[in-house]
Amino acid sequence: MGKNVSGVLLPAFERDTRAGAGSQFELTGLGRGGQQIQKARAVYMTAVEMLVELASLQTAFVILDEVIKLTNRRVNAIEYVIIPRIENTISYINSELDEQDREEFYRLKKIQGKKKERAAAAQRETDKIQSTAEHDMPVRDILAEQVDEDIIF
Repeated sequence: MGKNVSGVLLPAFERDTRAGAGSQFELTGLGRGGQQIQKARAVYMTAVEMLVELASLQTAFVILDEVIKLTNRRVNAIEYVIIPRIENTISYINSELDEQDREEFYRLKKIQGKKKERAAAAQRETDKIQSTAEHDMPVRDILAEQVDEDIIF
């Protein structure tokens, strides 16, 4: 069984606790020094449990170290490669948008200038037509030209 630490599965080792392994040495040393052998066996079992725990921790540290190195590489890639690329893209897009704004402003100014030129030309043309019409035609007295019949009531 393993533990899950920040999305990383860490293995956990366990000591082999088969019943047959310990029972074959129980009667060893009954004639002489049996207690010493039993103490040595207990100390040995404690040492094996500690070694298994130590192996679990060491494996977990190695796996976490590899994951941390991989994460650091990803962070560095994001910080020094991806973010600068995105910033360059953003600045390029901003410069292109500014250029389009300047072109549109210039285009509008040109259109306004042409409209003013056309309006001025049309005004000059109408002024010219009116001035020639006024000079060419004699002034008529409309009231004098009409002769009304006398009306008797």
